[in-house]
Amino acid sequence: MIWLPIIGLLLGVGVGLAANVDIPVAYSSYFSIAILAALDTVFGGVRASLEKTFDGAVFITGFFFNTLVAALLAYIGVQLGVDLYLAAVVAFGVRLFQNIAVIRRIAFGRMGHRRQKDEAPVRKA
Repeated sequence: MIWLPIIGLLLGVGVGLAANVDIPVAYSSYFSIAILAALDTVFGGVRASLEKTFDGAVFITGFFFNTLVAALLAYIGVQLGVDLYLAAVVAFGVRLFQNIAVIRRIAFGRMGHRRQKDEAPVRKA
């Protein structure tokens, strides 16, 4: 299941690059925070897959809910004249880097474990 979030990310980037859609400057803060929330969810899905706790329904609902709430938070902040989107940037940014750190630790831990298996001395009977 690790491939689902990765394929979704690659597919989204490909469609985004091929579509050549211009986003008005007025909406750029909404889209940037929504993209950050989406990336957080994707890396969270990869992490959950590596930890063998991945649930497709949780991933899909979390993806859309986090993205929508982040954009809504940015919109409310603009309406109030307060930079509320900064709270979402900090929250999703911290989670994103935590997920990447855990993914890195799991990947290097597995590589080290494999290396130790390959280098284990062979007992002769």
